[in-house]
Amino acid sequence: MSNNTIYMVLGGVFMLYIIVTLTTRSKSKARKSRKFMGDFDRKDKKK
Repeated sequence: MSNNTIYMVLGGVFMLYIIVTLTTRSKSKARKSRKFMGDFDRKDKKK
């Protein structure tokens, strides 16, 4: 049992890393797909 413990821990950390990477990647894609300051109008443009 103690021989496989290190592999179990490393596997758990790797799975956690994969999950976190996938969630942050999908959030960043959703953030990039929105136009950056799309509805922002400059005040001096209305002159």
